Amino acid sequence: MTEVTPFGERLEAVFAAYGKLCVGIDPHAGLLEQWGLPDSAEGVREFGLRVVDAAAGRTGIVKPQVAFFERHGAVGYAVLERIMAEARDAGLLVIADVKRGDIGTSVEAYGQAWLRPGSSLEADAMTISAYQGLGSIEGVLTAAEAAGKGLFVLAATSNPEAAAIQRAVLQQSSRAGSTVAQAITSGVIAWNHGRADAANHPLGSVGVVLGATIDLRTSGIDLDTDPPKPGLPVLAPGFGHQGGELSELRAIYGSLAAGVIVSESRSLLGVGPDALAEAITRRVDEVGAASV
Repeated sequence: MTEVTPFGERLEAVFAAYGKLCVGIDPHAGLLEQWGLPDSAEGVREFGLRVVDAAAGRTGIVKPQVAFFERHGAVGYAVLERIMAEARDAGLLVIADVKRGDIGTSVEAYGQAWLRPGSSLEADAMTISAYQGLGSIEGVLTAAEAAGKGLFVLAATSNPEAAAIQRAVLQQSSRAGSTVAQAITSGVIAWNHGRADAANHPLGSVGVVLGATIDLRTSGIDLDTDPPKPGLPVLAPGFGHQGGELSELRAIYGSLAAGVIVSESRSLLGVGPDALAEAITRRVDEVGAASV
């Protein structure tokens, strides 16, 4: 059996080589128009390939937002397959932003679609929802580990309407008294810690999504104790266009700052195709300075 390299190990190598910027691939209608492209599968394909070309060799991670491909139906998915394959061939880690969630064989099928080696939609990691309980995604966690893939579990997102659920306090569970966001984050940390070779890797292969524009302590996230071992990957949307400031990265994420992936889309893509490569290079440097 071929030995696989854990996602956390590959992510750590990307951090060392290219830094912690993740470029979103979000071909929504407004950006397509701004780029002079049609709002069609053909326009989405051109947009995505240009983003991959600009990102390759300058940063190490891209994150296609699947919804903007899915709205074009089957042909949109065909375009997405092409773009993800091109990105992975270019040496980029690909996080499929799909936010899938379900139970049993249904959620396991989502994992097979996005993480199974050889799948036409194969990514290096995917975003996933566990609001039916962290145990509901155990099958995907196990399959991802076996394939050397990663997961980013939604924990505390930036949209204000999520606060009522994510800050709700659990009444009946092994984590009673914790907020939903805290329970998910703690559960992911425990999963990473429980891997057989955890001590040999600086980063775990399962991370969480924690928005940069909210007070994570209010959501119950512990930012003041020693960093978890192995480190917790944190997919951090909210910088740039949404108002998160890189200068506040360490204040926002506290002891989790070392694992933060700065995810930006519109603030970069909005400069247009001709200036995108330069904007990525500049932002990589700014993220690097903020992460020191």
